[in-house]
Amino acid sequence: MAKETVTKIVPNTEMTFTIVKDLSRPAARKTIERLMWMQPQVKKDHSMLQRRRRQKDIKYTIRAGRVWFDRPRATRTVRAERGASFTLNITPQIINDLKSVLKYLDVTTA
Repeated sequence: MAKETVTKIVPNTEMTFTIVKDLSRPAARKTIERLMWMQPQVKKDHSMLQRRRRQKDIKYTIRAGRVWFDRPRATRTVRAERGASFTLNITPQIINDLKSVLKYLDVTTA
């Protein structure tokens, strides 16, 4: 079955992935979250939040005569949890990442 799914992943196509198994490895969770960040709407949200953090959320203090600043951590807008789905335009650069976490995902063409 894994061979059939791997052959279905073709560059320059749009595919929808759904997480069907609990993620047992932290590396798999990170990889799937990184893939989820490639969605256009998520990219837009991240850039908006990045701009907001840069303009408003940095706290400046003076320590030892110098300006120090405290940057807040980036907000996680997507979570790799069972049942979550995401749609990607497949590029040759991400095929290996998809193959490495394919056992956790269900693939459908969009």
